[in-house]
Amino acid sequence: MSLPLLITPGDPAGIGPEIACRACAGHAGRILVADPELIETTARRLNLDNPVNQVGEEKPVGQDGALNLLPVELAVPVKPGTPEKAAAPYVLATLRKAAALCLTRQAAGLVTGPIHKGIINDAGIRFSGHTEFLAAEAGIDRVVMMLIAGELRVALTTTHLPLKDVATAITRDRLRKTLKILHADLDKRFGLNDPTILVLGLNPHAGEDGHLGREEKDIIEPIMKELRNQGMTLKGPAPADTAFLPEAMEGVDAVLAMYHDQGLPVLKYAGFGKAVNVTLGLPFIRTSVDHGTAMNIAGTGKADPGSLEAAIELAGTLQP
Repeated sequence: MSLPLLITPGDPAGIGPEIACRACAGHAGRILVADPELIETTARRLNLDNPVNQVGEEKPVGQDGALNLLPVELAVPVKPGTPEKAAAPYVLATLRKAAALCLTRQAAGLVTGPIHKGIINDAGIRFSGHTEFLAAEAGIDRVVMMLIAGELRVALTTTHLPLKDVATAITRDRLRKTLKILHADLDKRFGLNDPTILVLGLNPHAGEDGHLGREEKDIIEPIMKELRNQGMTLKGPAPADTAFLPEAMEGVDAVLAMYHDQGLPVLKYAGFGKAVNVTLGLPFIRTSVDHGTAMNIAGTGKADPGSLEAAIELAGTLQP
């Protein structure tokens, strides 16, 4: 890439600063958006000898061999493993600054480290996740969360909702928009011409012909028929308990699950620690780690940067 990737380490008390320093040390094309003292302290603790190089906000350019940094100041000191509510505005400020540079085409994309949604909400800031926050920053009505582990891609119709609210949230309009975004970005970002998408049902046995729920008959099947008539290659709706069997996945480019814990347990079992979260539908590339802040090992140097490395590498292969 001619433009750099921006990396936000996430919660300053978690493992994000450690894995970000390890992943970005020495790479001119990887620029951290973070607090300078936090990064310098973390680098010393990890025995990294790369100098910390602060870059300007306008057309940021990194140096080879350095830990390149676009500074955002922390208002309070933070200790590894000790979440601090007062640091919540800082976390959002790093995301806001990185998103702004991506939107003005001064960066190739954004790779995000793990955040602690509960701490942000405890600070009095309503926050449901990176995906929704970045959509709002970009002025986008609808985006799609997709996770990738190897050749397996799983996208979500609904994301961070209580299970009791899922059925109500699955509307024809939401499903139509989700499938259109998924199809478009599989083509545009991943270069998959005429992708095949396997759509899961909401209910056990995909509703069993209406006897175990009407969502498949009333919502999912009509939208799939409508989009097939527009040229999309769609399979299903498929029962979730057998959809991921090898014979069912043959020729499938992506699976669309109806809710968060329907598709992601399979994906994370297949590739936890190496999986990547991708936001589809944004006007810029955004990837992320597949894990949380791991406060219990923050500051110990034991955190594995594998998922962040995978997220950075994937971001470098996606089409702008």
